[in-house]
Amino acid sequence: MLFQKLVTIEPISLIPAAEKQLHLFAKEVIFYPDIPSGDEEIANRIGDADAVMLSYTSQLTKEALEQCPNVKYIGMACSLYTPESANVDINYANSRGITVTGIRDYGDEGVVEYVISELVRCLHGFDQTPWTDVPREITGLKTGIIGLGKSGGMIADALNFFGADVSYFSRNEKQDAKAKGYRFLHLDKLLSENEAVFCCLNKNTVLLHSKEFKALGNKKILFNTGLSPAWDEKPFMEWLENDNLCFCDTTGALGGDHFLKHPNVRCMQVSSGRTSQAFIRLSNKVIDNLSAFTGIKIQ
Repeated sequence: MLFQKLVTIEPISLIPAAEKQLHLFAKEVIFYPDIPSGDEEIANRIGDADAVMLSYTSQLTKEALEQCPNVKYIGMACSLYTPESANVDINYANSRGITVTGIRDYGDEGVVEYVISELVRCLHGFDQTPWTDVPREITGLKTGIIGLGKSGGMIADALNFFGADVSYFSRNEKQDAKAKGYRFLHLDKLLSENEAVFCCLNKNTVLLHSKEFKALGNKKILFNTGLSPAWDEKPFMEWLENDNLCFCDTTGALGGDHFLKHPNVRCMQVSSGRTSQAFIRLSNKVIDNLSAFTGIKIQ
């Protein structure tokens, strides 16, 4: 099936070869170079198109889609884990018979490198005071992973490689993790027992409330590798005032610019998953999704 018109309503991070390949799936392809201001502009950009593509910076809502009756396919050139965490109203789209595809697991390698890099710098004291005054290795460090999905599993494997004691919390115990020697713990126990905790959750998933921060306690290192905070803001702010450290690569993961100057926050303000290799993986997955939907095979 060849689309009549495919519209990218905002910039999408495809490599040049993949951008050219988009023309193989539609008679007309329109690229917009900037981010739309809201529903009306998005609807105007889509117009009579039957295929739409977007990244993670815009929201494709029911209100916009209601004005675009020809849409048959929405391609998310960004992560799709659950309808609730998506920036597309997937439930409404599906109710109209619109297929929505997304991708995942394209930037995890860079995230793992970021976590290990920052943890090593923190423990050894590279360009900073060592975490416990004397330089330390990861060897023997008690670490807890919250959310043992693809990225959480990769972080666990990296920590294990460096000799950390790895435990995790997820919706259920995972046999492959058990085989590697990773301990499954309930959340409060994981928080209280581990010195370094890594939140690897889907966007808009909040598991750390007042009770959990009390369990986490003092003199702890907290990483958040998700796209949004894994915590309620008020207890997080109170926890930060003690002898703790929080690492996030982006302000989105941290919860806003107002935390950036806090002395116990380390935020790079750069998405660690946005690497040249990640763009290649993203592009290949986007093209694969289009091929699967249209039946057009790309050599």
